[in-house]
Amino acid sequence: MYGDEMLDCVDCGQQFVFSGGEKRFYETKGFQNKPNRCQSCRAARKQSRAQNSEGGAAGGQRIREMFTATCSNCGGVAEVPFNPRGDKPVFCRDCFASRPSYR
Repeated sequence: MYGDEMLDCVDCGQQFVFSGGEKRFYETKGFQNKPNRCQSCRAARKQSRAQNSEGGAAGGQRIREMFTATCSNCGGVAEVPFNPRGDKPVFCRDCFASRPSYR
């Protein structure tokens, strides 16, 4: 049921083994797609993504896009890390922190 299968890497084009043990692991995790990359290309991609997430802002932090809205409580300016849709209240930092549900 979990026999080895040869797959082609989308990055380097080399064939790699998708082993029965890996198939069993994928099944237990609920993964439905087979891997697209060989082990070395997966490791290289992971390393590249880790390096890219460290760059950008000072201290190795990424810059988060902020959106301006009107606070639903005090009417002041609220800077939030999401684009308000208008269907839910938006609070400035002070009003959000003073709400009883915030801990």
